[in-house]
Amino acid sequence: MFLKREIKNIMKKSYSRRNGYLETLQKGLVVLGTFENKFSLGKGSREERIELLKNEIQNADAILVGAGSGLSTSAGFTYSGERFEKYFFDFIKEYGIIDMYSGGFYPFPNDEIRWAWWARNIYFNRYVKASKPVYDELFLLLKDKDYFVITTNVDHQFQKAGFDKKKLFYTQGDFGLFQSVNPQIQKTYNNEEWVMKAMEAQGFVKDKNGVFSIPEGGEILMRIPAELIPKCPDDGSDMTNNLRIDSSFVEDEGWYTAAEKYSEFLENHKNMHVLFLELGVGANTPVIIKYPFWYMVMENKKAVYACVNYHEAFCSNKLEERSICIDGDIGEVLGEIYKKIEEDI
Repeated sequence: MFLKREIKNIMKKSYSRRNGYLETLQKGLVVLGTFENKFSLGKGSREERIELLKNEIQNADAILVGAGSGLSTSAGFTYSGERFEKYFFDFIKEYGIIDMYSGGFYPFPNDEIRWAWWARNIYFNRYVKASKPVYDELFLLLKDKDYFVITTNVDHQFQKAGFDKKKLFYTQGDFGLFQSVNPQIQKTYNNEEWVMKAMEAQGFVKDKNGVFSIPEGGEILMRIPAELIPKCPDDGSDMTNNLRIDSSFVEDEGWYTAAEKYSEFLENHKNMHVLFLELGVGANTPVIIKYPFWYMVMENKKAVYACVNYHEAFCSNKLEERSICIDGDIGEVLGEIYKKIEEDI
C-alpha cells in the first residue's frame, strides 16, 4: 500500500532537474507491469558463485551497488533482540514495544517521551558505527573501482566506512536530518547537536570510546525536558525526521544533487560492463532497487546482476545466465571474497 502511494506521489511531481530516483522508479514499474512471476535462485555451487562474484568485482568496468536493510542487519544493526532490549528496556516495560521500527509509530502520551524515544533511536542507528565490519569490507572491495551506491538505508554507515559522499544516493532520507512540519520549508537540518543533548538529558553517559551507554546504576529517564523538544529554527514550527514515510518528505538540495549524480552514472555507463550488485534488498520496496536493476541488466547485454541476501537471493528467470545469486550472510560472503582476492595478490 505504501509503495503504491509513494509511486503516485512521485509521478505527480514536476522535476526541473534530472532525477535518478524518478527514472529508477519508472524502470521498476516497467518490470512490474511485464512480470511473469518466474524466478531463479541462480546456477552453480556456492563456491562457484563466490568465485564468479569475485571475478566480476575485479573485472567490471563499473559497479552499481543497491543496498537495503539486510546489509545493515548483517553489520549488526538489528532492530529487535539484545541490542533493542539493552537500550530500550524501559520503553519495553512501560509500553510493550517489541522493536525499534514499530516504536516509531507508537502513540506516546506526550512529546517529551516521544522525542526521548527518537533521540535513542537516531543515536544508536545513525551516530554509532556498526559493530561488524561489513561496510568496511565492502569499501575495501570497491574503493579503487568506478562505483556508485543507491540505498534505502538511512543509517549513514557508508560514509562511516569511508565511501565518497559524492557517490552515494540515500533515496529515503537520513536519520541525521530533521525537517519542518511546515510544507513551505523545503530544507533539512542537521540534528547531531540536538541528539547528543537529548541523550545526556536522559542520563546516558559516554564510555571510554566516546559512545553513549547506560550508567552503572542503570537509571535513565524516559523523557527529555520540554525546552529540548526540537523546533524549526526558521519559523518555530514542530520538527520531524527526514524519512520518506509519506508525501511530506523533503527532498532537499543534497537529495537532488545525489539524484542527478545517480542519473549521470547510469547514463555514462549505459553500454559498459557494469556489475549491478544488490545487497540486502528485500521484497518491501523492489521498485526502487531490485526491479530497476533487472531492467537495466536486461537492456545492457554486457551487464551482470548479483544478489546477495539471507534467504532472499533470487533473480528473474530471464536473467539467470547473467546473474549471481548467493543466499547467505552478506558479511560472510564479502569476507570470503576479500580473502580470495588477497590470496591472489
